Amino acid sequence: MTQPEPSDIPVIVLCGGQGTRIREASERLPKPLIDIGDQPILWHIMKLYGAHGFRRFILCLGYKAWDIKQYFLEYQQMMSDLRIETGAGSIGFLERETLDDWEVSLVDTGLESGTGGRIDLVRNLIDTDYFMVTYGDGLGDIDLRAQLRALADSDNIGLVTGVHPTSRYGELGVDDDKVTNFAEKPSSDGWVSGGFFAFRRSFLDYVPSDDPEHFFERGPVQTITREGKLGLFRHTGFWMGMDTFREYTALNEMWAAGEAPWKLW
Repeated sequence: MTQPEPSDIPVIVLCGGQGTRIREASERLPKPLIDIGDQPILWHIMKLYGAHGFRRFILCLGYKAWDIKQYFLEYQQMMSDLRIETGAGSIGFLERETLDDWEVSLVDTGLESGTGGRIDLVRNLIDTDYFMVTYGDGLGDIDLRAQLRALADSDNIGLVTGVHPTSRYGELGVDDDKVTNFAEKPSSDGWVSGGFFAFRRSFLDYVPSDDPEHFFERGPVQTITREGKLGLFRHTGFWMGMDTFREYTALNEMWAAGEAPWKLW
């Protein structure tokens, strides 16, 4: 079987949410534009995919869509040194930064659309037998090329990355009234969705076209699960979602210390 080439495969990034649980940082920006270091988390996610050979991105926008469009419209200028001739009104590049070879489609999928509704609105841009889906707020040192290969080698319609999340609370081992073990933020033994998906194009047959507010995680994913067509892609390395200000701070501290496990580029 011919393996799919990551550079051909569209990566849908769901960027439309309001990030209400991290309001300290998201009131003035859409959540995907909240910075880790000097670049937004969306850039980190795209760089992670790029490290595995993916280059085609479909960004499903909603809340403050223009801010994300503007970021990419100004991306070349932000990354390069400029010379501005004020009298002539001209702008030139002193030194043009060599940027990643990305194809970025920015699609406004509405403020109120559910995740499935957003995928439905970009289905016309999915022109390959496989596609990837993720959210604009999670990072990990996940082997995304291996995930795509694993799907191609299976009879599944989709694969979800399973992770062991770290508890937000310390866990105590207790014997009667004595503490026998104190574990600060231990990892859970169970698997939870890490939010990185790989799908065959046939998954779109399960996504309704008449319900823009539906969530693909509830309807379509539940259906293929019942059919035995959703596989688990196990990831035991680093993973963290940026759902709270505390996690935002932790990710920034890792980046500042040069200890960001997701930096595979």
